[in-house]
Amino acid sequence: MEELVKTQLEYSDGEGEMSRSASFSNRLSPQAFAEKAQTRPSREEAEAAVRTLLRWAGDNPDREGLQDTPKRVVKAYEEYFQGYRQNGEELLGRVFSEVENYSDIVLVRDINFCSHCEHHVAPFLGKAHIAYYPTYGVVGLSKLARLVDVFAHRLQTQETMTAQIAQALVTHLKPRGVAVMLEAEHMCMSMRGIRKHGSLTVTVQFSGLFEDNAEQQARFYTLLRGAR
Repeated sequence: MEELVKTQLEYSDGEGEMSRSASFSNRLSPQAFAEKAQTRPSREEAEAAVRTLLRWAGDNPDREGLQDTPKRVVKAYEEYFQGYRQNGEELLGRVFSEVENYSDIVLVRDINFCSHCEHHVAPFLGKAHIAYYPTYGVVGLSKLARLVDVFAHRLQTQETMTAQIAQALVTHLKPRGVAVMLEAEHMCMSMRGIRKHGSLTVTVQFSGLFEDNAEQQARFYTLLRGAR
């Protein structure tokens, strides 16, 4: 998994700003993205590509119901993949140290997300669960949910997304341990191909106190499921 993440670190999380940590990258780095901006297709070219796909699917992009579809699709893509223009590092930049010496586990579970598989550009939807043992302080709870969204709003594989969330926390919070679990249903498996509706894929990444420690992993799973 580490090698997989490193391979994808040559890619971006935003436009125009140099990221201080490659762990937040997933496609072109911000600097490389800016340098190659002139090669990025224009909105008109993107809309023309959608028209081509509509024709290839067998429909007429000039009919009334599809006339504005290319514009809508391009606008939707800006929302689906806004993670390329966001910097997850900034979310973890502020740590609260005044927590009355709290040093036990922090767990945020059931963080809903929707991402898109990089193989078919089909959605996969699910929940993320994040736990960590703080070292110097804690990060705002909403920041963990936003961090999930930064990585979800990019073309992804679930395995890579899980590793990227964990690595981001390790790099910037320096916690004593991190546990990340993602559970998701992939539309590329539910709507096409084998068409198995309701099948869930589960991915887990442990580091620090959780890594190779069955007791800590069991505690994570117990807290995760115990109050359901």
